[in-house]
Amino acid sequence: MTKRIKKSQIRSQKNEILTFFRNNTDRIYTLNDLYNHLDVYDEQDKMFVRLMVEDLVDEGKLHNAGRSRFSAEKTDSGRITGKVDFVNPNFGFVRYDDNQSDIYVSRDDMNGALDGDTVSVLITKKQGRGDKNPEGRVVEVISRARNNVVGKIKVFKNYALLSPDVKGFHENIFIPRDKLFGAVSDDLVIADITTFPAPGIQASGVVTAVLGKSGDNNAEMNAIMAEFGLPVDFPKAVLDEARKIKEAIPATEIRKRRDVRDILTFTIDPNDAKDFDDAISFRILENGNYEIGIHIADVSYYVTPGTLLEEEAFRRATSVYLVDRTIPMLPEKLSNNLCSLRPHEDKLVFSAIFEMNEQAEVLSEWFGRCIMHSDRRFAYEEAQEILDGKPDEVYNPVLHKLNDLAHILRNDRFKKGAFNFETDEVRFQLDETGKPLGIYRKVRKDAHKLIEEFMLLANRQVATWVYKKAPAGQEPYTMVYRVHEPPNPSKLETFAKFAAKMGFTIKTGSTQQLSASLNKLMLEIEGKPIQNVLESLAVRTMSKARYSTQNLGHFGLAFDHYSHFTSPIRRYPDIMAHRMLQHYLDGGKSLPAEDFERKCEHSSAQEKLAAEAERASIKYKQVEYMSFQSRNEVFTGLVSGVTDFGLFVEINDMGAEGMVRLADLNDDYYEYDADNYRVTGRKTGRVIGFGQAVKVKVKATDMDRRSIELELLSVEGQTLRKPAPGRRSAPAGKPAPGRKRGRRR
Repeated sequence: MTKRIKKSQIRSQKNEILTFFRNNTDRIYTLNDLYNHLDVYDEQDKMFVRLMVEDLVDEGKLHNAGRSRFSAEKTDSGRITGKVDFVNPNFGFVRYDDNQSDIYVSRDDMNGALDGDTVSVLITKKQGRGDKNPEGRVVEVISRARNNVVGKIKVFKNYALLSPDVKGFHENIFIPRDKLFGAVSDDLVIADITTFPAPGIQASGVVTAVLGKSGDNNAEMNAIMAEFGLPVDFPKAVLDEARKIKEAIPATEIRKRRDVRDILTFTIDPNDAKDFDDAISFRILENGNYEIGIHIADVSYYVTPGTLLEEEAFRRATSVYLVDRTIPMLPEKLSNNLCSLRPHEDKLVFSAIFEMNEQAEVLSEWFGRCIMHSDRRFAYEEAQEILDGKPDEVYNPVLHKLNDLAHILRNDRFKKGAFNFETDEVRFQLDETGKPLGIYRKVRKDAHKLIEEFMLLANRQVATWVYKKAPAGQEPYTMVYRVHEPPNPSKLETFAKFAAKMGFTIKTGSTQQLSASLNKLMLEIEGKPIQNVLESLAVRTMSKARYSTQNLGHFGLAFDHYSHFTSPIRRYPDIMAHRMLQHYLDGGKSLPAEDFERKCEHSSAQEKLAAEAERASIKYKQVEYMSFQSRNEVFTGLVSGVTDFGLFVEINDMGAEGMVRLADLNDDYYEYDADNYRVTGRKTGRVIGFGQAVKVKVKATDMDRRSIELELLSVEGQTLRKPAPGRRSAPAGKPAPGRKRGRRR
């Protein structure tokens, strides 16, 4: 009997084959060349390799040159297809494989390519300038990442120039005077690109929308959405379709469902939330065990395939949470009304109901559609007050028991290797115009963690049930999983070396060792000023979670099976999970994976864009807030990054990050020490390095660039001397991890 080959083995073999062809581009290679390289001599093994090569040809990753000869590119040898990462005005990289070195491309060799474009690049130097990155030049732009840009316009007598806010667009765009769409100087606008840049040719375009004046809150937030290509307003036809949905729940639908309206049920959400995805029910069974229901808005009842609502939900794929507003995935009638689990209203839900004992073990489970009735809506703060001891005859024992079980579930995850990252969110106090009056960190307490643990439980159990549903000997049924793969070994090694410089040990020998040492690190830095900075670096070391029909497990949560089931109002993959689960509950066979995988890829891409937009809105408001502060106000912070041109400083309690330029440190001649993430004064010997406490003042802010320039006053209590004329730092070397500067490794 032939030994069954695991998907991971196939993926590993394909990566090794691709690596061979991409590292050997001087000629076209034969299958025999590949067999010799892989030390494959057995005929069955040769057949396996040949099948992998054919798969790679079908996937467009290898080119069949005939007579059993293959290359890594369909055109000339040495050409590679990848995406541009235009990191600054002077150079960029072409990224083409996670396991390969990025290709360095100077600005002069970009051939009009912009950030995100898919290009064909010709390798011109396999080992570039003393490091691992090969060098190349773009020979063809295969496809453009975007066809429009957002930015601020400056109108002159006969023409206008648009200064893009879009990453990777480092030059102004020429706008003819008759293509302004009514825009005037300092307006934020959206423009379609009519001519892309090329050697000796400036990009040009036409204005298609005027968002408002630069600096106006609404205009700036809409500009951020446009910058990342995210929609704001719903098409009229979609809104009309939503309006036609009847609010009354038909009696025939109620009879199809399990009725849990008589069980104590409540929601716990942020104070300003309007869309309540999830509710929890609780009761004690006759045998003394607990029945805990996780009830999720049944969006799939209202949003059905073939409708405009379905198309729009898929297009958006996620809600976007900017500093001052939510851009929902679904129209308000659904997100805030029909699907929102508001108190004292009957609602349609998809439920995961568990019988659990005192040890938080799941003794039995039930999945299906229900009708529920929320008895109370808690804000996190209200629920936390009860957990902290506020009397409440009904909810005090319930919340405390749920909290006890949540603690057990949480501790069990950590024992199995989950990572304990507790990054606090940055929040703003805004006035009625959106102006930031204050910045603070939202601290996660037990009320937040209670809800999180039961949502994780539902997501895990749903995924596990589907995975194990298939009859013995068959492939698992198709499902939408939330996957999180192990970190890239090179990134992990870099972080481990970095942590060692800070006095911490990160063991990378096994998953258990890695999780144990990372959790130990989190405990050691908890409550210390350096906590947020180190946690942020640790998170950046990890792989990014994404959606897939392949069950690759969730590394960070230490779950073998994990899906997203609990937030269908704001995430399209959850709607897919609901539909697939119901299909299997009804006895359906495994669904074809191809279409769902395509939707997973789209959802992951949209989620990434939404996260970038959210970060951009936070950064904008941080810079806006700091621009209002007195230039004489002194802030405390930590050095959060060290480069050859400056120090990044994160200001305590508000997460705002600014830069102190080395050129402005006139008290000494500072030299950059890349190996130890610090700069050292040549004369005084003063060391300024990562994680050190500093005091700074705001020197300047730039709202367009969302940047803050700082003046350094003291380092760990040692005041810098008065500037000495003629003294300045001498930048040299390479940046510390986590900063885009110079060449990536």
